[in-house]
Amino acid sequence: MRVRRHRTLALIAGLTLLAAVPLPAQATHAWSNYHWARTANPFTIKVVDSMTTDWDNNLDEAIVDWNSSSVMNVVEEAGSDATRIRKRCAAISGKVHACNATYGNNGWLGLAQIWISGSHIVQGTAKMNDSYLSSGSYTELNRQHVICQEIGHDWGLGHQDESGADLNTCMDYANALDNPDPNAHDYQQLETIYAHTDSSTTIAATPAGFANADVTAQAAWGRMVARSADGSTAVFVRDFGKGYRIVTHVIWAR
Repeated sequence: MRVRRHRTLALIAGLTLLAAVPLPAQATHAWSNYHWARTANPFTIKVVDSMTTDWDNNLDEAIVDWNSSSVMNVVEEAGSDATRIRKRCAAISGKVHACNATYGNNGWLGLAQIWISGSHIVQGTAKMNDSYLSSGSYTELNRQHVICQEIGHDWGLGHQDESGADLNTCMDYANALDNPDPNAHDYQQLETIYAHTDSSTTIAATPAGFANADVTAQAAWGRMVARSADGSTAVFVRDFGKGYRIVTHVIWAR
């Protein structure tokens, strides 16, 4: 997630843990051990489009980019672009829900959130905040960087680096926000994350309030467990018990 002065990453992100856990280095930038459960590769994952027409080309480009991975087939699915649907951007079981809306001057540009059961991603969302990204302060290139990164988090990717170095990937944290696409190392990391297969693609019944939790407001993100050294990114975890968690990765606006 990208935010104002205090950027926030999406529901799961690679930040410097408050307990001094190191950030993901370029050599490996998986987001913990989170991944989508599947029985074979490549697996098909659907991204539900709840974006307005001015974002359609951005989403299309991001899907084409991530579909270039050898381990996944990324398919765009039509969704509602009604304002109330985009504002809520409710998670959809087994899919990623991509939305844009005027989420307010709350400090974040983009937000990626994943619902996890154990180490398995159950559903995810990617939100772009038009309060900033459509204000004229950010270019089309900036917008593409943000959407590419937020959707990338939903696969289980963290940042390649959070020092501010420009690594020519949307998964870096260069302040210029000028890299609209993944790079070769992102695809290699996806191959590593999804090198194994799972025995099933389904999960057991989830706790009450987990699957349909409204985590739009920061107060609903749970406890902050990590943040970058410069405070520009952060990770929050809301724990439902028995291995069920919602992880939010935030990038704060500049």
